[in-house]
Amino acid sequence: MLEWDELEAACSSCKQCGLCQTRTNVVFGVGNRNAEIMFIGEAPGQSEDEQGVPFVGLAGKHLDKFLSAVGIKREDVYIANILKCRPDNNRDPLPEEQDNCIDYLREQLKLIQPRLIVCLGRISAMRLIKPDFKITKEHGGFYKKGNYTITA
Repeated sequence: MLEWDELEAACSSCKQCGLCQTRTNVVFGVGNRNAEIMFIGEAPGQSEDEQGVPFVGLAGKHLDKFLSAVGIKREDVYIANILKCRPDNNRDPLPEEQDNCIDYLREQLKLIQPRLIVCLGRISAMRLIKPDFKITKEHGGFYKKGNYTITA
């Protein structure tokens, strides 16, 4: 298992796919590295790519409101994405791009060991819960995968 510094350095220098050529910043993840709750989205958007921080654009503003509504501080959770680089035009990440980045996320999960993983959206739910996940039908359910409880 990699340590945080090694993992972040490996991710920052990644050239496994073409997204490295168009990124402004690698969007590694942010938050409490001992968090009980980890939120995982699909990929950075334009604001995230510019700032190098996940969920700072419009979706991030919504996430902040939801967290506040249930009394959770953003700094108490960890937020990451499956992809660490922004796909052009905010398109869905390609399966091969997800395959190239998923090991970084797996290492983050090993280091954090959250009690609950919350998938933010269809792509992360399909990747982390099950490939045929139907977000409109199945969101809100809880799934056990290994040592993790996951919801979307």
